Parts: sequence; structure tokens; C-alpha cells
Amino acid sequence: MDSLKEAILYDKEENNGVSCYLCNHRCKISDGKFGFCGVRQNLKGKLFTHVYGEVAAANVDPIEKKPIFHMLPGSSSYSIATVGCNFRCDFCQNWQISQVKDVRGMEKIKMTPEEVVKTAKAYGCPSISYTYTEPTIYFEFALDVMKLAKKEKIYNIFVTNGYMTPECLEEAKPYLDAANVDLKSFSDDFYKKICAARLKPVLESIILMRKLNIWVELTTLVIPGLNDSSEELKKIADFISDLDKCIPWHISGFHPDYKMKDTGVTKLSKLKEAFKIGKESGLRYVYLGNVAQEANTYCYNCDELLIQRSGFSVLENKLKARHCPKCNSIIDGVAL
Repeated sequence: MDSLKEAILYDKEENNGVSCYLCNHRCKISDGKFGFCGVRQNLKGKLFTHVYGEVAAANVDPIEKKPIFHMLPGSSSYSIATVGCNFRCDFCQNWQISQVKDVRGMEKIKMTPEEVVKTAKAYGCPSISYTYTEPTIYFEFALDVMKLAKKEKIYNIFVTNGYMTPECLEEAKPYLDAANVDLKSFSDDFYKKICAARLKPVLESIILMRKLNIWVELTTLVIPGLNDSSEELKKIADFISDLDKCIPWHISGFHPDYKMKDTGVTKLSKLKEAFKIGKESGLRYVYLGNVAQEANTYCYNCDELLIQRSGFSVLENKLKARHCPKCNSIIDGVAL
């Protein structure tokens, strides 16, 4: 058996059962069985994680690739993941490592939290991103890394589906600086059929993150025929605007993958429509992704071009200590 570590955020139940409250599946797991995520196993009444320190992917990425546009623009982020996920998205772009059925047979790189932070520093990365798969499911490892990173003044970023519990977010609060949350749809039916999850817990996580002063950016992958109606896009934009007009909304184009290879790509005209809907809803920052478009940051007050980007590269950053050089408005974000 591979190395194990006792999990956190669970309760012991009768007959060697356990109740996990790491994510909103809130699995009740009998002895010997795994939770929905496939990485947490009940062994004789104790819950263990199989992926602590078992890194399946590690790369130095532009922070814009997360996508995070309003924190440390133009910097690199050391990005890690383990295998497994608590969603079953039919369109997953990283299904080779997220949708693993038996994590015990996967080849992985063993890393300690100290080694992750040391590597981030060696590459000159001012942030660590927990990404590619769902960071919630390897939370014990991520939390230990985040604690060390915080001591080294390295920022911590979750790229997440937002399905963690309030208890998980409260645990992360002192160390988690930012999150990009996939708001995949505004339909509970979509979440149930396509992701094997629910919408409400995701919305609640986004709201709680803002209350906990975690910087939040949101991404919606626009999938033809599934979540691309004008009505649904407006519901998403209105939700964001009502919560906080400062939250950046990244609108991404769909490319066929995994179980949805027969679905066509998103038309640019649809992405531009979503962009317009976002701006009309009062959002300060709306970006297009996965298409050959510039994703520049403009001043919400005077429309001055502030950060010019090409792909994931920052070509120019005109901000002066977070202020627009033309009208002196403060631009929302962290370490801009």
C-alpha cells in the first residue's frame, strides 16, 4: 500500500464508519471504502488520504494561465496537483489525472511541503497555485504547503470548482490569498448531469470567500447548447455583479475533449455576447479566454489601457501602485 496520512475534516461514526466534510458531497464512508473523490479511504474507522505529497503535475506557469489577472500580473506561479477530483465533468481538460479510478496505481512524484516551497523559491515564483485537478481533495497537503509558503511571503492560489465546505474554507482562510473559481453554469440541472454536483454550494463558497477577504476571480467555460443561452449568461453576470462588481469574470471558449469530443467549439460571436452581457451588468473587469483575443485590463472609470496582454504574456503594465495613471482610480486586486 502506498504512503497514507490521516485526513482532517471528518467525524467518526458507528460501526467504523466516517463522515467526511471536506467537500459538499459530505460522504458517509463505510470501512474499506473510498469517498466520491476517490482519494480518501476509510480504514477501520479512520479516514486517510492517499495523495499526501504524491504530486502528479508540477510546472512553472504564467499566473495569467490560472487565470488570475489581478494579482502579481506578469509573474510566474509554481503550479502543482495530485490525482483525483470530486467532480465528474464530461468536458474535463485534465481528465487523465483528475478522473483516475484507482489512485493507488498511479505513478507520482513524491514531494514534501518543504520541497514544494523550496522549488517555488528556486524558480523565483512569488506564488504557488494548487491547480490542474481540484485542490480541495488534496487539502491536507495543500494546507501544509500553504502554511510554509505564507512564512516565506509566497502567495497561495486555489484554482477550484468551489465545492469545498465552509469548514474547509475557514481552515484555509489564514493562508489562502486568492482563488479562481469555475462557475460552470447557473443551472443546478447542468451541475447534476454534467458534473455530478450541485450549484448552490458553489455559489455559497464564492460568497464566503469574499467575506473571508480571499481575492476571487471567476471563470465560465461557455459550452454550445449547454450553458450558452443569453438568459443563463445574464444570470451569471448578475450574480457576480450583485455580489461584488470588482470580481473579474473570465469567459472561455470550449474546445472538444474527454466525453464531449462531438460538441463544437464556442463561436467568437457568443463569447463577445457574453462579454457585453457582463459589462452591461456592471462588472468592472470582463475577459475573453481560449480565443485569439487580447485580454487587456482597462480602467473601469476612464477606460485607460492599464495592462496590455498577448496570450498569457504581459506586454506592458502602466499601473502606479494600483492606481490608474490617468484618473488615479484604484484598480481592484492584490499586489498589482
